[in-house]
Amino acid sequence: MKLLRYGPRGQEKPGLLDRDGRLRDLSAICEDYTPAFFAGGGIERLRGVDPQTLPLVAGEPRIGACIAQPGNFIAIGLNYVQHAIETDAPIPAEPILFNKAPSCLSGPYDPVILPKGSRKCDWEVEIAMVIGKPALYVDEADALDHVAGYCVCNDVSEREMQLEHGGQWVKGKMFPSFGPLGPWLVTTDEAGDAQDLGLWLELNGRRVQDSSTSDMIFTLARIVSYASRHVLLQPGDVITTGTPPGVGLGMKPEQYLKPGDVMELGVAGLGVQKQTVLAWEDSPFARTKAGGHGA
Repeated sequence: MKLLRYGPRGQEKPGLLDRDGRLRDLSAICEDYTPAFFAGGGIERLRGVDPQTLPLVAGEPRIGACIAQPGNFIAIGLNYVQHAIETDAPIPAEPILFNKAPSCLSGPYDPVILPKGSRKCDWEVEIAMVIGKPALYVDEADALDHVAGYCVCNDVSEREMQLEHGGQWVKGKMFPSFGPLGPWLVTTDEAGDAQDLGLWLELNGRRVQDSSTSDMIFTLARIVSYASRHVLLQPGDVITTGTPPGVGLGMKPEQYLKPGDVMELGVAGLGVQKQTVLAWEDSPFARTKAGGHGA
């Protein structure tokens, strides 16, 4: 199944794509793709639904992040050898874990917003996993049984805030719009071999990242198993698994996002994202001065 959420920011409804690629509404069957949905066996319930019996959604609504309200948004750093090399970082001996804020989730086609004073905002195409059932001290052999599905993530990163302001990486990782997720959550039975999927990113039409999940240092199963030693993974949690080479930080000279830039990115079988970069003063947050937002 390809699950997605559609509608205005903060008012998203659950939907799925049918076999013809048409958007069907699921709001009569489930409220949203929240942790409670995954914990309550929501994926299994949907397997018994004939998509052809669901209402078609008219027009071209906004697509939101493919899941809602994750308790954890965990990320893995430096999980591709060439990415570590290009950023002059040592090859990690163990997975590097850090957190992104759930509030940074945004839709796959929503704009990416530069924070005030941002000078080094960067892109990172990644494959993300959504946890389907609790995981604590799970063996690597069983780890992927705890995954509900996979999706595309752009781990947008402000490098100056991440690397030059002291403390932890999270300063440059969790600004609103720094976690575009989707367009779809593809369930594990339809994703194919998630450890052998192409992933790529184009900046203003130029391909700058082009790799495969087979090039990871730590496999998806290893990541879930390792993370479960340190945190109780809960249904609906997101783990995004690191980016291949081709980021702006690794270019000579370094290159960073500026207003008007367009990123297009995808993972084979999981869909394509597209974001335009906005300056802070042109963002909806600056115009409304609102503290919260939906995804």
